[in-house]
Amino acid sequence: MSELEVKDLVVSYGAIKALRGISFTVEKGEIISLIGSNGAGKTTTLHAISNLIKKSSGSITFKGEDITSLAADKIVRMNLIQVPEGRRVFANLSVNDNLMMGAYTRNDKSGIESDKQWVFSLFPRLKERLKQDAGTLSGGEQQMLAMGRSLMSRPELLLLDEPSMGLAPIFVDEIFSIIKKINENGTTILLVEQNAYKALSIADRAYILETGEITKSGNASDLIKDNAVKAAYLGG
Repeated sequence: MSELEVKDLVVSYGAIKALRGISFTVEKGEIISLIGSNGAGKTTTLHAISNLIKKSSGSITFKGEDITSLAADKIVRMNLIQVPEGRRVFANLSVNDNLMMGAYTRNDKSGIESDKQWVFSLFPRLKERLKQDAGTLSGGEQQMLAMGRSLMSRPELLLLDEPSMGLAPIFVDEIFSIIKKINENGTTILLVEQNAYKALSIADRAYILETGEITKSGNASDLIKDNAVKAAYLGG
């Protein structure tokens, strides 16, 4: 049984079909990358899984349970957590308060504290800026905070939407190495990312999305060498 199974998923915005019956699986412990150009339907896919948008048809199963119509907050309580595109931290709250917002479904104080220390081990900058308002952080630091906040929910499956968007190259390398560490710690990851080379370099498998359809899938190590993928997404 796959950890996540998306089957024949269709999402329409008015007359426009954003997703045209896509199907894919994510196995426990994997990093899966969804690759595609702007407007391919990558973010729509994540929003549909989290039930943040209405689906026209299809089904989504998580840990063997049908979550197609489950309320978004109940999906969060099942430890399926999304880090949205554009970071979306609570700008007027401190770094510490942002992190604690991630733990709002929990009441195990000692577990929350040990998870916070783990977040600090991944993102030492957050510890240095604990009392600072999140809105005053750099883009890279806000991305770290958004990821740290999500980890406070103890995700079993983490949906990452464009984690490297708009970041300086030095932060991009750091974010991808941290994604790998989070996965090695036992969290399954579904990664949507414009930087196809980086995404494929850390993924186990990948799916290529084009105008709402999956046109290719396979082991990331094979796709990174695929001439058609190279030409379309890897600048060569």
